[in-house]
Amino acid sequence: MMNIKEIREMPMNELQKSLADQKEELFHLRFQHSINQLDNPMKIVETKKTIARILSVIREKELAEKKA
Repeated sequence: MMNIKEIREMPMNELQKSLADQKEELFHLRFQHSINQLDNPMKIVETKKTIARILSVIREKELAEKKA
């Protein structure tokens, strides 16, 4: 799990890659959950929160670019 400070320090291209990775991981976690192979279902919640954090930082950076 990444915290918001780590995410804010990433460049935009790395954020996009990380977002894609997290979405792929969420897909796999949901699949494992559906076939009852997921040990800790809270991983799904953590991954969704990480995705939301990344999206928030991407939006912050987009708005900062528009202002500048």
